[in-house]
Amino acid sequence: MKCVLFYHAFTSCWNNGNAHFLRGYARELHALGHEVVVFEPIDGWSRLNAIREGGPHALDDIPALLPGIDIRRYDAFPDLDRAIDGANLVIVHEWNSPGLIAQLGRRRAQGAPYTLLFHDTHHRAVSAPDELAQFDLDGFDGVLAFGEVLRQIYLKLGWADRVFTWHEAADTALYHPLPDIARTDDLIWIGNWGDGERGAELNEFLVEPVADLKLRASIYGVRYSDAALETIRAAGIRYGGWLPAHWAPAAFASARATVHVPRAPYVRSLPGIPTIRVFEAMACGIPLVSAPWSDAEGLFPEGAYLGVADGAQMKQALRALLDDHEMSSAMVQTGFRVIREKHTCRHRAHQLLEIVEGIRATGQSQRKSTIGAVA
Repeated sequence: MKCVLFYHAFTSCWNNGNAHFLRGYARELHALGHEVVVFEPIDGWSRLNAIREGGPHALDDIPALLPGIDIRRYDAFPDLDRAIDGANLVIVHEWNSPGLIAQLGRRRAQGAPYTLLFHDTHHRAVSAPDELAQFDLDGFDGVLAFGEVLRQIYLKLGWADRVFTWHEAADTALYHPLPDIARTDDLIWIGNWGDGERGAELNEFLVEPVADLKLRASIYGVRYSDAALETIRAAGIRYGGWLPAHWAPAAFASARATVHVPRAPYVRSLPGIPTIRVFEAMACGIPLVSAPWSDAEGLFPEGAYLGVADGAQMKQALRALLDDHEMSSAMVQTGFRVIREKHTCRHRAHQLLEIVEGIRATGQSQRKSTIGAVA
C-alpha cells in the first residue's frame, strides 16, 4: 500500500511534540511493508525555528532515523496530482492549510481511489472551534482523533461511525531504557513553556517542589519567556534549551524521576489525553509523577505512575520516589510493561491498517447495496 502523509512538520520537533509519534508510526508502516511518502512545507514554522536555534545542520541527522521514508518538501503549495499519484491511503494533519485540506477532499469526493483521513491532535476543537470550522472535510472518509473525548466532539458534528480514537504512543525504536547512562539528576522535565497554558501549574508542580526539596534538576524545551527562565534559574534548575526528540531517551536515562504537567485545556476540556511524554517516559523506564490529570480512558494501570492533587503532594511523592528504590522500581516495571503491551507505534500502525480496512469494507458494502437497489 502506498501511504501519502501531509504534515506541517515531520523532520522538525521544535515545539512540535506530534513529530515524535508521526515519525514512529511512519517507520512502523514502512517496516510492515508499505511505501511511505511524507510531504511537509519547506518554510514550516517548526522547521525554520529548529534551524534558527540549532543552526543550519540542526536537522541533518533526521533522515538517518527514518530509513526508507520518502520525505518531500514543497514551497508554497504541493503539486497534488503528482503527490497523490498511486496513493492508496492519504492522511492530512489538522495543522495543514485549509486550502490543501479542501483540495484533497475535493479530489476524493470526485472519485480519487485513495482512502482519505483527517488527523486531529490538538485541543482547538474545544478551545478554537472557529478555526476547525475553516476545514472542508466533506470529502474525507474519516477522522483520526487522538482521544475518545475528541472523538465524541466529532460524533456531535455528525461524523457517526467515521471517526476513530487513535492515541499517540511511544516510538520504542528510539524510546527505551539506557541503563549504562549515569543518573546525575534527581529530576528532569522535557516540555515547552508555551503560551501560558500551564505556567502556574509548572510553578506549583515543578519549580517550587524542586526548590523546596533542593533537588538537582534539569529542564529542556522552547518558548520560555525571560521571566520563566529567571524563575527556574532562581530555583537552582539547569535550563538546557531545545532537546531534539531523539536525544530525549538519553536525557531521561540521566535522571531518577520526571513529572507530567498537562496543559490546562486538556485537563479541563479534553480529559484522558496525556502528553506524548507520558508514553515516552514509561518506555524509557523512568518513574513519573503526574499533576492533576484524569486517565479517563484507562490507558495506564494502577501503579504505572503517581498522581498528585497539589504542590504539597508533589513534594511528598517525589521525596518518596527518590528515597524508596523498591517503589520506584515497581512503578517503572508496571509502566514499561503497559507500553510494550499496548502503547507502541507498532500497535498504532496495526490499528491504523485495521481502520482503513474497515472503512474500505464499509464502502464496498454500501456500493453493493446501492447496486442491488438499482437492479
